[in-house]
Amino acid sequence: MEVWDQDFIDLDVPGHFAFEDDQVGHFQFGLVRGRLDCRYDAARARVEFSWEGADDADEARGRGWAEVDGDRLRGRFFIHLGDDSGFEAKRSRPG
Repeated sequence: MEVWDQDFIDLDVPGHFAFEDDQVGHFQFGLVRGRLDCRYDAARARVEFSWEGADDADEARGRGWAEVDGDRLRGRFFIHLGDDSGFEAKRSRPG
């Protein structure tokens, strides 16, 4: 991630995004975690999402997007009225 370093990303659990077939998912990096409401565009290998959850002990929400690029997922994550960051992730399991 552009804004947060790897030590922060993996602070509590290994940082991750998980997208599921039924337009939902979840994520956590550092102490930011939440549930995803996803909209998939298979033709463009893209997902747009909104999220709600927590940033440490504070309620938080935001939005983001990601696109598949080979074996990588690249996108941007936004915290409502807060930080935003580009990110890159690698697939951790086949699918």
